[in-house]
Amino acid sequence: MSLFFDSFLPGTFEQLLKDNIWFSYIYNTAIIAVLSFSIWLIARKFVNTAVKYTVKKTKNNWDDTLYEKKVFSRLANIAPAIAIHSMSFVFPEGENIIKKIALSYIVFTILTVFKSLTNAFLEIYESFEISKEKPLKGIIQIVVLLVYLMGIIVIVSIIIEKSPALLLSGLGAMTAILMLIFRDTILGFVAGIQIISNNSIKKGDWIVMSKYDADGDVIDIALHSVKVQNWDRTIVSIPTHKFLEESFTNWRGMVESGGRRICRNINIDMSSIHYLSENEIAELKKIQLISDYLEERTKEIEKWNSEHNADTAMPVNGRRLTNIGTFRQYIKRYIEQRTDLRKDMITIVRQLSPDEYGLPLQVYVFTATTEWVEYEAVQSDIFDHLLASVEYFGLRVFQNPSGNDFRNLTAK
Repeated sequence: MSLFFDSFLPGTFEQLLKDNIWFSYIYNTAIIAVLSFSIWLIARKFVNTAVKYTVKKTKNNWDDTLYEKKVFSRLANIAPAIAIHSMSFVFPEGENIIKKIALSYIVFTILTVFKSLTNAFLEIYESFEISKEKPLKGIIQIVVLLVYLMGIIVIVSIIIEKSPALLLSGLGAMTAILMLIFRDTILGFVAGIQIISNNSIKKGDWIVMSKYDADGDVIDIALHSVKVQNWDRTIVSIPTHKFLEESFTNWRGMVESGGRRICRNINIDMSSIHYLSENEIAELKKIQLISDYLEERTKEIEKWNSEHNADTAMPVNGRRLTNIGTFRQYIKRYIEQRTDLRKDMITIVRQLSPDEYGLPLQVYVFTATTEWVEYEAVQSDIFDHLLASVEYFGLRVFQNPSGNDFRNLTAK
């Protein structure tokens, strides 16, 4: 066995090492360890000083990300492995094993560097707006997985001293088993490609997937799962491939349109619906929003009844104003004069089919904001006003009797 720096050793110590094989092993191991550690320290020092200084001086942010993701520091870990591989000749009996271990470690280190590099690339990519439209996290994860699989094959081929091509040919017979093991990975990869190509979901989208109790914003799209943060701040993880198998609602179109729909009913007690008397019409003309409407409408009805010789002594003869129709016109004009509603989107005030809850009078409009809090404020403000206005038209809002209603009835 050769010795390191044997020319610098005292004669007695040199002879002792040559006579005692274990002492020589310990001596050579110590020398290799010290040299490898020194090389590692030098490489780390270079990264922490020269590379860090260069990175901080540049105007680009991508090299800062590479440094923060430890791409350079992990690359420095290759240096001691190269040193050990180069100095393995001092152990003739174990030289082959040492070289295998060193080469395997180098391959493993390269894999960790690649993983850090992809993390850095993903962070840089997600700083651009296009990342919201085309998320690449799932694809990056499958690429890392494939590279790691190839790295494992290379490491095994180094250890058993066989060609990687031979190992890959043997994997063909295991395809069925691999597909079973990596089923979710394969499905996730296919789903990720479909999601990107169809632009069906992206980070920041508000989605609803009732089967998984998901109702909130998409915060992450990965290979195996899509994370949704619900409005109650809980986080739901949904398998990525489920977005190809299950139905879900994406509210992105609503957000991009700039208007959010209000579709709510006021159930009118049908027993309160009637024709308006002249006194009631005179009273309703005091309402500024419909005073001109009532004036014009009254003249129009009188003219029509006169032309058709309608016997107005009986209310059902001819044409008359109703309180429900007048209230519907009032709602329409009230909505039109609000500045927090979209004028370029559909606006409807309509009656729905009567049911056991009365006559539904539906307000169908769009707000000029899509923000949840502002939207709820606008919607509440509209119906606060309408519910308080019902009684001025001689109408009543329907609601099921409460315990207090029954108590009042009994008291009478």
